[in-house]
Amino acid sequence: MERMQFHPALDLVISALEEIRERSDHPPSALRETLKALSLGGAGKQSTKLAELRALQTRVSACLLCPHLASSRTQTVFGVGNPEADLMFIGEAPGAEEDAKGEPFVGRAGQLLTKIIGAMGFEREVVYIANILKCRPDTPGAASGNRAPTPREMQTCLPYLAEQIDLVEPKVLVALGATAVEGLLGLRGTMRDLRGTWHSYRDTPLIITY
Repeated sequence: MERMQFHPALDLVISALEEIRERSDHPPSALRETLKALSLGGAGKQSTKLAELRALQTRVSACLLCPHLASSRTQTVFGVGNPEADLMFIGEAPGAEEDAKGEPFVGRAGQLLTKIIGAMGFEREVVYIANILKCRPDTPGAASGNRAPTPREMQTCLPYLAEQIDLVEPKVLVALGATAVEGLLGLRGTMRDLRGTWHSYRDTPLIITY
C-alpha cells in the first residue's frame, strides 16, 4: 500500500483499520451484495435494517428543529454506505457540495476519505459514512464557504446519528476532526492531542483522526 500520498497523521487510523479487517470474522460485504441478497429474499434482518434507516431518513428530511438551518438548506444529508458496515466514519456537518448532492463527504475531504478506504482494500460502499449535523450550517451574509456547527446544533441533531449507529451496529466508529469529537464525546482539544486515541460512544469503540 502506498502511504506517502496520505498525511502522516492518518497512518495510525489506517493501521487500526487494517487490524480490524484482519480480525474480522467475515469478509466485508459490499452494498450491492446486500441489495442482491434482499432481491432474493434471503436477508430478513438486512431488509428490516434498510427499512428502518429509510424511515429515519424520511423523518430527518422533514426536520425543522433548527429553523435557521431548515430554511437555508437545499436538502438534508443523511448518510450513505453499507447498512451492515463494520466501520462507520462520522464527520461534523455537510458543506456546500454535500448540501447540493445530498451525500456526505463528496468534496475534497471526501476524496481523501475515499482514498483511505481504497488503501484499505475496501470500496467506499462497504463502510457507512455520516455526519453529526444533517443540514449544512448556514452562512448568513456569505456567498460561499462553510462554518463549523455550534454545540447547540450538534446536540439537537445528535439523536438522529445515535439512531443511525444503533441501526448499523458498526464494530468501530471513526471520528473525523475535532468538531466531530466534541459533538460525540463532549471533548475539546487540539487534534495533535486527540488523534489516534481510543474512546467509546454508546459502548462502541471510537478512534479519533483528522
